[in-house]
Amino acid sequence: MNQIAQTSAPQAEPPYLRGLNPPQREAVLTTDGPVLIIAGAGTGKTAALTARLAHLIFTKKAWPSEILSVTFTNKAAREMRERVGRLVGDAVEGMPWLGTFHAIAAKMLRRHAELVGLQSNFTILDTDDQLRLLKQLILAADIDEKRFPTRSLAGLIDQWKNKGLVPADIDAGESERYANGRGGELYQQYQARLIALNACDFGDLLLHMLVILKTHRDVLAQYQQRFKYIMVDEYQDTNSSQYLWLRLLAQERKNIACVGDDDQSIYSWRGAQVENILKFERDFPGAKVIRLEQNYRSTPHILGAASGVIANNGGRLGKQLWTERDVGEKVKVIGVWDGPEEARRVGEEIDIVRRSGKSLDEVAILVRAQHQTREFEDRFIAIGMPYKIVGGFRFYERAEIRDALAYLRVVNQPADDLAFERIVNVPKRGLGDKAVARIHQLARATGTPLTTAAARILDTDELTGAAKKSLGRLVGDIARWRDMATSLPHAELARQLLDESGYTAMYQAEKSVEATGRLENLSELVRAMEEYDSLGAFLEHVSLVMDNEGGAQDPQVTIMTIHAAKGLEYDTVFLVGWEEGLFPSQRSLDEGGVKSLEEERRLAYVAITRARRLAVIIHAANRRIYGQWNSSIPSRFVAELPAEHIDTETTMSGGASLWQANWSDRADPFADVARGTGRGPGWQRASGTGSTFSTKPARVVESRSSAISLGNKGRDDLSLGMRVFHQKFGYGTIAEIEGNKLEIDFEQSGRKRVMDSFVTLG
Repeated sequence: MNQIAQTSAPQAEPPYLRGLNPPQREAVLTTDGPVLIIAGAGTGKTAALTARLAHLIFTKKAWPSEILSVTFTNKAAREMRERVGRLVGDAVEGMPWLGTFHAIAAKMLRRHAELVGLQSNFTILDTDDQLRLLKQLILAADIDEKRFPTRSLAGLIDQWKNKGLVPADIDAGESERYANGRGGELYQQYQARLIALNACDFGDLLLHMLVILKTHRDVLAQYQQRFKYIMVDEYQDTNSSQYLWLRLLAQERKNIACVGDDDQSIYSWRGAQVENILKFERDFPGAKVIRLEQNYRSTPHILGAASGVIANNGGRLGKQLWTERDVGEKVKVIGVWDGPEEARRVGEEIDIVRRSGKSLDEVAILVRAQHQTREFEDRFIAIGMPYKIVGGFRFYERAEIRDALAYLRVVNQPADDLAFERIVNVPKRGLGDKAVARIHQLARATGTPLTTAAARILDTDELTGAAKKSLGRLVGDIARWRDMATSLPHAELARQLLDESGYTAMYQAEKSVEATGRLENLSELVRAMEEYDSLGAFLEHVSLVMDNEGGAQDPQVTIMTIHAAKGLEYDTVFLVGWEEGLFPSQRSLDEGGVKSLEEERRLAYVAITRARRLAVIIHAANRRIYGQWNSSIPSRFVAELPAEHIDTETTMSGGASLWQANWSDRADPFADVARGTGRGPGWQRASGTGSTFSTKPARVVESRSSAISLGNKGRDDLSLGMRVFHQKFGYGTIAEIEGNKLEIDFEQSGRKRVMDSFVTLG
């Protein structure tokens, strides 16, 4: 172990070492050679990292400009700089290489831009500019942008860059992921166009530097000599490109210290690879591994519960969190009947916290998916509980919800011009600003609403053929939806409207994590409508909710996703929706099998360890999905909680113990997942009915992957090749069936896509 430099006279212990525990000190004083610091949740890793930087400067092992210190966020970089500044003073101002991956890579790239065909004053494109450029290339390639959305290509290119792949690395298999094999070609065109524009996107900052370091050994040698010490925070979140970049820079001196926690690697969806931290010792033979295991945040029961869950993951580096804090309360596990009761119960529990004198700022509700926030928002508005959404918008403020509401407002109130403006070209219908301006002009001239003016302008030659045809379809659809509103339940109307307008298909085509979340939110919106007597009543409710804003300075309950909560902590944390299919996410299990299951379990670990004093886990026996009640069982993670660290409560007699037994009676509880079914243990589950339970298999919660469409399941009396009749299109034969949507070859009208509820047997 390296010691602090000695002088002729005894010196007091440096201030940066005060208060550190033995492993933290070891992390600070072990300066030479590769070091992996495994820092569990709440173990003071920032204090150790800051002290290590201060020690390198204080002992003159390196000048501030000779230390590369990489973080993931600007906030973390600012905090690091401020804390080091308090320890070493003005010396921190000489640390030009302390920052995020992208900020440091950009600084390097400006020095060597010509090596990849750029000039040093290159522009860094934002997302909008990137999408606009990609769309130009897609249209020039004569590719149907509706079928192959621009965002899908942007996401794919981002994935390739995160993996360190240049266009020449894209094989046929990868290229097939977009536009029937044209992905690689468009990637190459995109990169060439960026060079011509003297521009790059965020992914290029690291990718270009990776190419430079690999192909120009003199540049690599320059940086290897410059950086005497390299430090990396949140190493478990690095992607392949970041990992390769760091490994190249560290190969000469090997003085690299990486801080991270493999149990908190939860960002694979944006390229992070937990394997990077797991193979550190293989990449750097002889590496020193230091474990920070003393937790300063949570009680022993909270740590015991979290450790019991994460122990079920394989391939871990391993650690055992402990604390000197008082034992505290056990983790509460509460079973409720349904989603509304879950929201009511959380409200009651928070009210108890508030009456005890504790601040609402120290209370958080963590959800697995954003659509879960809606139930709590509505409940808190009703009872006057102040809250805030962190890491996103309030439910009714989200763009996709506002769009859907605008459609419904136009149907409910023809004179709602603001709503019509919002949806007239969403999804894209080829109605540009000029076409919309002409509709406005006619509306002003005739003193009529935009919907009326839109219908009237169809009888003129004001619009071009394509725009006129597109507007005609929209006007006809709105009129038809208004007629349907008189007889169809308003939630069902919303489902059909979103499907028939093409709005649902727009996000289905994106095939991204963000688009999937938007579809889930739309599903939740439709579900929320079922609770109101009419469309008008629901829209009035939304208006009241949107108008309800508490004082920004008042204490508020925090509602956020588990992903957004990483790095935060609260006295009391409510972990809601812990049911199979919701958490772990069924889509994750279906698409990723055991690997995704382990990441979901790491999410559970992160969620539990956000709590300082009390963690409350809640699961519901029933969820309403698309108008149907679906039984569910508690998450497998509930069964993995050690009994000595939890108190179990259920509003349904015997429910929790029966479900727990259902999970534990299998010899191999993850055999189904390993076989690729994604079902996991206990799939034949008990279902709650009243206050007693039966052991009949209950309806399985629909998988997320099959729940993308907002439509209902298709009719049982229809099949391919069957002759049917449609009031508008006449007789035809069913060619394709997708849920409740049909492709029909009509005898007089050609092939049409219609809802199955509009056809009768012919």
